[in-house]
Amino acid sequence: MKNSIIVEISEGLGNQLFMYAHSYALAQRKNIDLLIDDTSGFFKKKNKLRGQKYLLHHFMLEENIASSNLKVNNYYSLFVRKLMIFFDTFKNKKSFLIEKDFINKFNKNTNYSDYLNKINFKKNVHIKGNYEDELFFISNRNELKKIFTIHDKYQSTNSQLINLMKNTNSVSIHVRQNRFSDQNFMLNKISLSKKSKMFTEKNLKYIDKSIEYLNSKFNDLTYFVWSNDFNGLENYFLKYKKNKIYFVKNNNVINDFDLLKYPKYFIVGPSTFHWWGAWLNDNENKVCLCPKDINPSNNINFWPKNWIKI
Repeated sequence: MKNSIIVEISEGLGNQLFMYAHSYALAQRKNIDLLIDDTSGFFKKKNKLRGQKYLLHHFMLEENIASSNLKVNNYYSLFVRKLMIFFDTFKNKKSFLIEKDFINKFNKNTNYSDYLNKINFKKNVHIKGNYEDELFFISNRNELKKIFTIHDKYQSTNSQLINLMKNTNSVSIHVRQNRFSDQNFMLNKISLSKKSKMFTEKNLKYIDKSIEYLNSKFNDLTYFVWSNDFNGLENYFLKYKKNKIYFVKNNNVINDFDLLKYPKYFIVGPSTFHWWGAWLNDNENKVCLCPKDINPSNNINFWPKNWIKI
């Protein structure tokens, strides 16, 4: 068997796509196998309370799942894994590529290719981190667009909504609410709720500016709003009387994501979910706006350079 990269998948859909895309590109570059760890990032109680689960099986990727001895599925094996990562820092040949170590030891502007060329890897290399930067995988864009196509059996059947987006100057908006306070098990619930409210308010101000910008550039725009929580949003958008507003409701996360391939323009929200919907969208003359002062990532290059900053 060839050498392998084992990518640990975790968190929500958007982050899972970043994790896979980075590791896929790295495996292609080094001509080694890519295995998916679908367990280590989801076995904890807090992951289950958040509703987090492995979602990549919905896509057209080659799903080579790592064997159980390469994964973590309980707290004892997690403890052993942490020891292995600690001792790995002192070894010449590395078994782990951890994003936060790359960011801490080097600089976020450090050339990633130079960094990789300096590292000697062992036969099996575990990859951990979000790697939220298109520069990690931009050279594999065409392949990733095919790989991140949803299987037919999971695709939305909402033909009326799809036809509306196809036949109008459609704009996708995504509003992530309760970003810091949607987990019931968290402490400091009140302070996190205030932080979430501030985040939503900042996002809505950016959306207001973006709608004003697009209305000044294009005619007869129709806006389609995605959200994890529509509470208060319908009233908020009533002020846009010159535009038709549709709220994309009652879908699961995969159906919601699948619908993002139809809009012509994007007011990209500060979420990895919407980032990927906009990035993968293939509409001709697509325009993507993004907030110049909101970055939900620890990566300074989270927003692609060709997106318009508002």
